[in-house]
Amino acid sequence: MTLFSASVCRGARQVIPTNSRSAQTFKAFYATIRSLRQTTVPPDLDDVEPSEKDFIMSILRANPSLRDTRSYLASFGPRPVPPPRPAAKPDTQPVPITEGLHLKPDPPPLDVQHTLQSPVVSSILNPIQRRTALVKIQSPFTDRQLESIARGMVYLEKLGLVSVIIVENDELAKGEDGERAALVEEVMRVVSALESQGAKARPVLGAVVRLGPKPGDEESTEERDYAIPEAHTFSSDLVHIRSALRAGEIPVLAPLALDSFCRSVRVDANDVIAALARGMVEAAEEDRGQSSDREADGVDLTPLRLMIINREGGVPSYARSGMPHLLINLTSEYSHINDTFEGRWSGSHPTALSNLSLARTCLAFMPSSSSAVMVSHRSPSSLIANLITNKPAVSSSLPHALLQGNRKLMPYTPTLLRRGLPVRVVRSVADIDKQKLKALLEQSFKRTLDEAPFWDRLEKHLDYAIVAGDYAGAAVVTKEVRPTGASGSGPFITYLDKFAVLPSHQGDGTVDFLWVALHDESYGLGLPFSANPNGGKGGEGEGCDLVWRSRADNPVNKWYFERSTGHLRMGNWVLFWCDAEMRLKTEEGRRASAGLSYLEEWERGRLSVWADVIAKIPSSWKK
Repeated sequence: MTLFSASVCRGARQVIPTNSRSAQTFKAFYATIRSLRQTTVPPDLDDVEPSEKDFIMSILRANPSLRDTRSYLASFGPRPVPPPRPAAKPDTQPVPITEGLHLKPDPPPLDVQHTLQSPVVSSILNPIQRRTALVKIQSPFTDRQLESIARGMVYLEKLGLVSVIIVENDELAKGEDGERAALVEEVMRVVSALESQGAKARPVLGAVVRLGPKPGDEESTEERDYAIPEAHTFSSDLVHIRSALRAGEIPVLAPLALDSFCRSVRVDANDVIAALARGMVEAAEEDRGQSSDREADGVDLTPLRLMIINREGGVPSYARSGMPHLLINLTSEYSHINDTFEGRWSGSHPTALSNLSLARTCLAFMPSSSSAVMVSHRSPSSLIANLITNKPAVSSSLPHALLQGNRKLMPYTPTLLRRGLPVRVVRSVADIDKQKLKALLEQSFKRTLDEAPFWDRLEKHLDYAIVAGDYAGAAVVTKEVRPTGASGSGPFITYLDKFAVLPSHQGDGTVDFLWVALHDESYGLGLPFSANPNGGKGGEGEGCDLVWRSRADNPVNKWYFERSTGHLRMGNWVLFWCDAEMRLKTEEGRRASAGLSYLEEWERGRLSVWADVIAKIPSSWKK
């Protein structure tokens, strides 16, 4: 067998001749970009992106994929126009003399024909849908910092996302003299910052929520994995927010609530936000359930995003030495994050855990496609990226070596939070719901499973399966027998037989959640940052190389290239693998500063063995 081509990313370095045309072009391009970024005044450390002044550039920096664009248009694109209702004819109307002659109607004018036939023109003529976001601004901020935040809010409004802002002042103690005046001043500062950026804003200085749980919550026996909001609101209480949105204004609220004596008192901003998340969802459902003028408001009250803008950024992670979590699956990781939150972070990130709890409560009421983002005031453009892509700044499933060297991973990198799904590891075929797994595989691969041989093979070779939710995604891992005397670190090859996610869950974080769990159970096993709660080994054990194959024309291969250690082209197939990370670290530690070789002794010949064994694995699909 011929080994067609191999690519190993570890230690690879490309040298570009300085006298080549491409090198000169690159230098000229870099010099141009550098000159564009130069400013006459040194930038303020708290103003991260002083050169970002172009709305279009902010969108381009988001680098949305085709799927991201489709998802955005599904939320903000033009509504489908219902067909016109035929006019009712009265019974006494005389029958026209042309009835039954099947005459063709006169064609519309040419300009009208062009308008009807051009989807681009039609989409421009139909206004985009306007959606809402709940935004918590944790002041105090300087005027320059508020300017940066306001710019992000204005950019979002241009894309169709209208912010409902609640302003909190972390340094203003409750019960102090002049407390209300200070809150009003903070609200007015935010309003002024928004208006200076060209937006229309309206201060809402009265209370729109009521203290205490919503009537009926205490008697409810429903199981909840989130905290019940300490405040509530009714549809009639949202009149000021509705009025502002109808007028094209951004409502800016103070954290106030009505107590049992109908007094307006200051409360925690998190209680106001949680009450609004629930109340706005319920009000939007009422709007859809009744024919009223509210449909003409042009704004869907259902919050699509929760944005928490602070000075500290995201939630610090033990797996990244205090660098922030990139993507959080609240369903399966919430307790683990609380348990691994180190005491020293309470000073640098004093509100991280309370905001984490707020996100879990709000997302429990918001649609499953919604997300929350915890972001520093230093990154206004990341709000654009989050809206368009609904993804973290850096994928959490990338190899840790790439994450550690990624320039986008900074102490203030945003944390994206999703409601997520439970993730569990199944080690027996008897514990697999065969019908649900079959449906998942067939929907994902768009092929018909050859059931009998597939299940027979799993009975003999299954190592484990990782299941996300109710089979919204799954990874099936098998043990393939290594030939006697073949080189390698063990008698078996750990083979990723199937990796699938339902089309309806592609783009909602399930793919990353599933791959992180796969990493923890295979090539990442044995490292401290692999102790994530996925029902598996909890990070304890010895990692192994993970191998899988994919068709050469599979569009997912780009995603695989980024996550694999290397790949091998085999005709119509591409063989991918991930090296056991613990083994590499152990070898690096043994050699100290010498580092790893380009090819270790235990790596010699293994590609030939993998290619030979995996090429013989039968297809799981009917022809």
